[in-house]
Amino acid sequence: MTSRPLIIDCDPGVDDAIALLLALASPAELNLLGITTVAGNVPLPLTQYNARRVCQLAQRFDVPVFAGCPRPLLRPLITAEHVHGKTGLDGAVLPEPIIPLQAQHGVAFLINQLTTATEPITLATLGPLTNLAIALIQCPEIAQVIHQVVMMGGSLGPGNVTPAAEFNLYVDPHAARVVVEAGLNLTMIGLDVTHQVVTTPDRLAAFAALGTAVGQTAADLLRYYGQLDAEHYGLAGSPLHDPCVIAYLLQPDLFTGQPMHLAIETESQLCLGRTVATPEINEAQPANAQVLTKAKAEGIYTLLLERLAKL
Repeated sequence: MTSRPLIIDCDPGVDDAIALLLALASPAELNLLGITTVAGNVPLPLTQYNARRVCQLAQRFDVPVFAGCPRPLLRPLITAEHVHGKTGLDGAVLPEPIIPLQAQHGVAFLINQLTTATEPITLATLGPLTNLAIALIQCPEIAQVIHQVVMMGGSLGPGNVTPAAEFNLYVDPHAARVVVEAGLNLTMIGLDVTHQVVTTPDRLAAFAALGTAVGQTAADLLRYYGQLDAEHYGLAGSPLHDPCVIAYLLQPDLFTGQPMHLAIETESQLCLGRTVATPEINEAQPANAQVLTKAKAEGIYTLLLERLAKL
């Protein structure tokens, strides 16, 4: 089995950091070509810095990190420091990176990789979709050579930043619409799934019990990150949003879903960024996404612990 060529587009963020660690710990399955960063959970100078700090922690000096777009297509940037802390990775001490930030823009890297690839590339998107949307606008033909896009974003029910919208798609709904309408092989992992994957106290303790710098850092980050969601949603801990994308790429049998017609609301201020997913597909509304609906949380945490123990 050869490893799948993969680019991760992200906005670290605590759950992005855990997702990156899972990918960095899985080189046999995932050939991580690069990490592109975007403004989202925190501004771009911090997201690129945090991605490099996570690579440094994992001792993966071979993975290049690129800074992409500093703001959404049409709207002012909205961030989530109240969830992730002022640095985006509050709660833990991560090493200063010696891994340099690449000079090439993240969008240029995406386009170059996709237009010169000798085998299909998968994209894992963990933040606002600005970088991918700009790449598709600049070079529409890349839509035909992307093997798969697995997106953390959206919700079949209530959002987490407004009653209608999930954070990633609310930050840049116009970019999300470009991506959803581009004819991609798209898989959506929304809040309905990620709220099933909760870091309970026992699971949190299991990360610390790994007895490694990576395990302790993961535990410290998730302990800080879990407080707000635990109180707001009445959960036993923090939902693991972004790691579900990497877990799906590694073990798709941990998830179930179905084809749906997916649309993004961009006109209504009241429902801006809402994902409208229609399971009753027909000629007028054909399936354009695989929408996941269920996750096996125990299997996901088993996978996480097994892989992070290798770092």
